[in-house]
Amino acid sequence: MILVTGASGTLGRPVTRLLAEAGADVRALSRRAREPESGVTWCKGDLVTGEGVEDALAGVETIVHCASDAFHAKRDLQAARTLIEAARRQGAPHLLYISIVGVDKIPYRYYKIKYAVERAIEDSGLPYTILRATQFHTLPDAVFAALTKVPGLMLLPRGLRDQPIEVGEVAGRLAELALAAGPARRVDDLGGPEVLTVEEMMRDYLKARGLRRPVRVPVPLPGRAARAFREGHHLAPDHAVGNRTWRQFLAETHTHR
Repeated sequence: MILVTGASGTLGRPVTRLLAEAGADVRALSRRAREPESGVTWCKGDLVTGEGVEDALAGVETIVHCASDAFHAKRDLQAARTLIEAARRQGAPHLLYISIVGVDKIPYRYYKIKYAVERAIEDSGLPYTILRATQFHTLPDAVFAALTKVPGLMLLPRGLRDQPIEVGEVAGRLAELALAAGPARRVDDLGGPEVLTVEEMMRDYLKARGLRRPVRVPVPLPGRAARAFREGHHLAPDHAVGNRTWRQFLAETHTHR
């Protein structure tokens, strides 16, 4: 029995599907009630308030914790604490958590919360596995979409790079870890197949969208977090194991005539 939190989210959906396809008995935790699917039982619950969490965890052997809220980051820590306490009362199942490369080195608010969740899991006494991945393709795609809504010259931050990865490949790795024999603590980071500058990524994005806009990268970002990003602490070049490139993602997402 495997419980997936955040099962209706960007990552949770493919994780849930892959586990069900592998023949696992899957419970999917969501704040909204849903009809059962093949191999998946949807459970209504709220990790912040704790409502429904105990029932969802009953008999569960593995938890894949995908739930996250970048816009209300503090809720992530409260949700993790709720999940940990409930798991302790249910016989200490294996807790598998997805985190982000660089959360321990980049003083960005959301990253600080993700790192605090990691530490809470490590100190929980539960058997655990933590996987860190680089950012999904969908994040820079959304950022660039917002930037192109503003007419005129495209101004980009200086010295930033990214190593985007396909969300389905992260889901596949999580499903593999969930179906493995047991917990593995911190496993190797998971990175996309290439490290690109923000300018390269934007130019590829504009081409895929069929847009013509001048691009400049004169904007220096101040602060410790920006410096840490420029230093590449969010990258995993030694673990560039992803297959789907940024250009492939764009070609399939933004096909134009």
